[in-house]
Amino acid sequence: MTPHRMKLKWITFLMAGLAATASYAQQPAQPNVVLIIADDLGVGDVGCYGSKMIRTPNVDRLAAEGLRATDAHSIGSVCTPSRYGMLTGRYYHRYPYNWNGEALVEADRPTIASVFRDNGYATAYFGKVHTGWGERSKERKHRQDIDWNSELPRGVLEMGFDTYFGTPFTHNEPPFVFVEDRHVVGVDPEDPISILMGEAAKESGVTPYNWGVSIGGKAAHDARPVDQIDILVTERAVNYINENGGSKPFFMNLALVAPHVPVAPSKAFKGRTKLGRYGDFVEQMDWCVGQVLDALEAQGLTDNTIVIFTSDNGAIYHPKEHKLGHRSNLDWLGQKTDAWEGGLRVPFIMRWPREIDAGQTNDQLISLMDIPQTVWSAAEVAVPEGAGPDSLNQLALLTGKTDQSERKELLMIGITGCALRSGDWVYIPKSGSQGVTTDPRMSWAMQLAALGLSNSDFDAEGKLKADAPEAQLYNLRTDPQQSTNVVRQYPEVAAKLALRFTKIKKR
Repeated sequence: MTPHRMKLKWITFLMAGLAATASYAQQPAQPNVVLIIADDLGVGDVGCYGSKMIRTPNVDRLAAEGLRATDAHSIGSVCTPSRYGMLTGRYYHRYPYNWNGEALVEADRPTIASVFRDNGYATAYFGKVHTGWGERSKERKHRQDIDWNSELPRGVLEMGFDTYFGTPFTHNEPPFVFVEDRHVVGVDPEDPISILMGEAAKESGVTPYNWGVSIGGKAAHDARPVDQIDILVTERAVNYINENGGSKPFFMNLALVAPHVPVAPSKAFKGRTKLGRYGDFVEQMDWCVGQVLDALEAQGLTDNTIVIFTSDNGAIYHPKEHKLGHRSNLDWLGQKTDAWEGGLRVPFIMRWPREIDAGQTNDQLISLMDIPQTVWSAAEVAVPEGAGPDSLNQLALLTGKTDQSERKELLMIGITGCALRSGDWVYIPKSGSQGVTTDPRMSWAMQLAALGLSNSDFDAEGKLKADAPEAQLYNLRTDPQQSTNVVRQYPEVAAKLALRFTKIKKR
């Protein structure tokens, strides 16, 4: 080989190396993070957790390619406390006021998104948000005092997101519209939106929901067909991935409305299951997950994208599906709203092919509140002091570096009371589920006897026994179904946990 040809060979080799280096440099070293949250999805609604009547191949695929946790819990058995915990890494009961629809996340509060954005990430939120809008005041009347016809007050973008598209509250609550960034989609000044509640809602001639009715705004309401919400939101999420793929790391929160009521699958998914609309709605939700996974794969982002799939709380039981034999919360006691396990134990799946081996199962205690510190650590971002004060970094556990959870205890909120998890123990200072399951006033919900679940404090008809203890204590290792209250058998354990409960609750 002549010196001239040798020189050309080395130049060609060097240029190829530089090109490869440049191509590699275009891919962000930090992982993308995609957080997908279903609404009121129970562990028993998911195939990889044991569902026999609903097919969830995309969520199952996610679990097969990553890690499935079997002891994951929300901090609240309804959506707002749970979502606040995931966004801020902070216990909901730290918020000093009774929430009345205002922007729940304080203006200066670091969030999962704001920390990422401050470290160079693009951030986006698609779907349901239920953490409020605007400022707090004593005179405020929840969402009635928001002008939905003009630029919206402090909300999603102020929580650290560059862009937002989705529903401003749960989809069975007014104003029944889509919001894009700071404006209602399709708003028409000639046909303004008004929210009516109470007697005014009843007199409007429109069937009221729990939080009133939304009148006017026909174009805005038509732009958000109830059976297309998740499909349209997912389309936006997929477009975002396609537009941002590879150029800059991103954090994306996709909050689906399924299977929360109203259960409204689109025409394409009706009739998919023997369970009817509920099963169909869950299968539609799974399809949405698949669209996101396919978009990541098409952009070559699968290997270095952390995908977390979960639900904000346990499922609420529906009589029809229950009668057909479907158990949305498997054998866990209770349902949405309760501080029993059925209201708080949720599916949790995490895939990150670069760091997590496929097919892993983890049985350690994890809270959804731990998500912020965990993904911040994975991305090696700078975290400001005070951010995520109650969130624990579970990265070592989830990537197999350790088999022990950082979390040893967790305060969990029902709608009428709380529970404290400490190791295998669960302590509840009052009797009952702390939610609808043992509250006869909640006649709209299935009660304990109808659910076919048993608890030693209640008789076969679901009534509290006269001699039932005031407090509750369960050991989940020996009694995972919380069938037997052992507070009288272990008074020293109960006394210790009662003191700890009081201390945490005062934070």
